Amino acid sequence: MSIRKATSQWKGTLKDGKGTMNFSNYSGPFTFKSRFEEGTGTNPEELVGAAHSGCYSMFLAALISGEGLTPESVETTAKVHLGKDETGPLITTIELECNVKCIGLSQEKFEELAVAAKQKCPISRLVAAAEIKLSATLAG
Repeated sequence: MSIRKATSQWKGTLKDGKGTMNFSNYSGPFTFKSRFEEGTGTNPEELVGAAHSGCYSMFLAALISGEGLTPESVETTAKVHLGKDETGPLITTIELECNVKCIGLSQEKFEELAVAAKQKCPISRLVAAAEIKLSATLAG
C-alpha cells in the first residue's frame, strides 16, 4: 500500500502566529482566524473534509463498479464540525452529502452501497470517533 506525506510549519503563538501546510502540488497558509474564525487560508478540518469527501466518493464508485455498473458521477461534500470537550477541541461530526448519477443502479442497491462506503472507506474508519452523518441521493 502507499505512504503519503504532508508537512506543516507553525511560527509564533496560537493567536498571532501563522503556518503553512504542504502536500503534493499544494502549499497554503493557515492561521488562528482561518481555523477558528473567518480568515484567509485553510485549516486542518477543511483538509479532513477534502480527504473524507474524496475517499468516500472513490470508495462508493468502487462499490458501484463491483456491481458491474459505471457511475457517471459521484459528488460528495463533507461538512466538518469542530467542537470541544473537557480535553479541548475535537471534530464532533462530519456530514457527508453525496449525489450519484448511475444508469442501472436501483435505489435499494444504492442505499446499501452508500452506507457500506460510509462505514468502510479508510477516512471514515480513521475518523470513527466523530459522528458521521450521511445524506445520499441517486439521480433519477
